[in-house]
Amino acid sequence: MEPGNGTQISEFLLLGFSEEPELQSLIFGLFLPMYLVTVFGNLLIILAVSSDSHLHTPMYFFLSNLSLVDICFTSTTVPKMLWNIQTQNKVITYECCITQLYFYTIFAVLDNFILTVMAYDRFVAICHPLHYMVIMNPRLCGLLVLLSWIMSAMVSLLHSLMVLRLSFCSDLEIPHFFCELNQVLLLACSDTFLNNIMIYFLTGLLGGGPLAGILYSYSKIVSCICGIPSAQGKYKAFSTCASHLSVVSLFYGTILGVYLSSAATQNAHSSTTASVMYTVVTPMLNPFIYSLRNNDIKRALERLFGK
Repeated sequence: MEPGNGTQISEFLLLGFSEEPELQSLIFGLFLPMYLVTVFGNLLIILAVSSDSHLHTPMYFFLSNLSLVDICFTSTTVPKMLWNIQTQNKVITYECCITQLYFYTIFAVLDNFILTVMAYDRFVAICHPLHYMVIMNPRLCGLLVLLSWIMSAMVSLLHSLMVLRLSFCSDLEIPHFFCELNQVLLLACSDTFLNNIMIYFLTGLLGGGPLAGILYSYSKIVSCICGIPSAQGKYKAFSTCASHLSVVSLFYGTILGVYLSSAATQNAHSSTTASVMYTVVTPMLNPFIYSLRNNDIKRALERLFGK
C-alpha cells in the first residue's frame, strides 16, 4: 500500500499479545471474566448510589460517575480484543481505529478529571466541613462533571483530527491489542512532530495539573487531620477519603510506574502490559475498593438485594 492520506487507509492489524493459539485462549479465558467483573461491579456501584437516598451526596455522585467512566473506558478496548481472539481476525478498519482512539482518549482523560474532582470534594468535606453543603451544591457538582466531559471530548477530538491529517506507510501492524495513539503515530509516513508536541503538552497540562491538584488537596487534608485532637476523630476523617486515595494511588501508580519502566526498555510487550494495568485491572479493582472499605456502600448493596 502506497503512503497516502487517512481516507485511503483501509485497515490496521492489531498484533495483540501473542501469535500462539494456546496462549490466546488463556488470555481470552482471563480477560473475559475480568471484563465482566469490571462491568457488573461498577454497575452495582451505580445502582447502589442511585437507589439509596442516603447516598445522594456529592461524594457518591462523583463515585457513580467514576464507575460509569470506568465501564466505558474498559469497553472501548477489551470487547474488540476478545472478538479478535475468538474470530482469529486481528484486522481493525481505519475508521474503527480512529473511533476507538477517540473514545479511549475521552475516557482516559475523563477518569483523570473525575479523580481530581473527587479529591477536591474530600478537601472541602474535611477542611471546610461547616460550609461543605453550601460549597458542594448540586449545581457546582453538575458543572464540574459537565466541564470534565466537555474538556475530555475537546482533547480527544483534537488528537483524532491531528491523526486524520497524517499519511501512513504500507506496514500497518500495531504491536498492541487496541489503537493506542503513540503506536498509531509510529506507523505514519508523514511528519508527526506537531502530534508529539501536542501529546507532551497536553499530557503535562492535563496529567500533571490534576495530579498536582490531587497532591495539594491531600496535603491540606493531612494537615487538617493532624490538627484533630482525638484519635477517633482522625480515623473517621481519614476513612472518608481512604477509598479515593487508594484508587488514585492505583491509577497513577500503574500509569507512572509501568510506563516509566516500559519507556526505559522501549519494549512493546511492556507497553501492552502497562495498558492492561490501567485499562482493565484498575477499573476492575475500583468497585472492590469502594465496597470493601465503605460501610455506606455495603449497607446500600444489602438493601438493594433485600438482605
